[in-house]
Amino acid sequence: MKFVSFNLRGRASYGAVVGYGIADLGARLPKFATLLDVLRAGAFDEAKKVAAGAPADFLLTEVELSSPVVAPEKILCIGVNYANRNAEYKDNSELPKYPSMFFRAPGSFVGHGQNLIRPRESEQLDYEGEIVLVIGREGRRISRAAAKDHITGYTLCNEGTIRDWVRHGKFNVTQGKNFDATGSIGPWMVSADEIDFAEPIGLTTKINGEIRQNDTTANLIFDFAELLVYVSTFMTLKPGDMIVTGTPVGAGARFDPPRWLKPGDIVEVSSPQIGTLRNTVVAES
Repeated sequence: MKFVSFNLRGRASYGAVVGYGIADLGARLPKFATLLDVLRAGAFDEAKKVAAGAPADFLLTEVELSSPVVAPEKILCIGVNYANRNAEYKDNSELPKYPSMFFRAPGSFVGHGQNLIRPRESEQLDYEGEIVLVIGREGRRISRAAAKDHITGYTLCNEGTIRDWVRHGKFNVTQGKNFDATGSIGPWMVSADEIDFAEPIGLTTKINGEIRQNDTTANLIFDFAELLVYVSTFMTLKPGDMIVTGTPVGAGARFDPPRWLKPGDIVEVSSPQIGTLRNTVVAES
């Protein structure tokens, strides 16, 4: 089952995808204002029951989609998590012992179909297609065996990056990862019961129809379970938190010369198990 958050004629709500439409769960479950509230209340099974068999209230094309979970407490991003991506750096380093991590603010992402903003400060807007884990159950020091039970769904991310700004500080990439509206998450969250946790998930990124990234999660250095084990060692994972799990080779910065995103470019991040996240690049006005 696919779940979305959306805006329709000035009203924010959430719902389940029904064919080409949406069943408005916000109207059917008024005690929960957002999908994040549903997850925090432990009521996702209730939402799925209400969604089962519910008719569509309006078409997907009538709404503006937001990130599937709006304003989570944490968006945690994993860097250099595909084995061949480590080799892409050409620094002769061994595979990392621990994941590289950084935070992103919710405002740095838009939803499916919304514009990605190339800021006035740089032309080096890059793309990174990624799989996202959505946490459904709180956990600290989660065991590998229990990791699956803490994932409520999967979505997609274009973890858009301003490359020259990731080099401003000596030890961090935060600046280049948090420009407003430079990345996107969506189009929806596929409930975890529809995806086999143990099987590889395909991931492709296209720019104007050209395939730039194409891999599967079989090549992750740190798989989904290991990421939950590691992160929950030092922080409590909360319902609605998102873990953006890393990008394959083929980002624009790795071409010679680099291939930055330009106004008018269409970025599509796709997975056969999840769907396609599509956005158009515009210059900041």
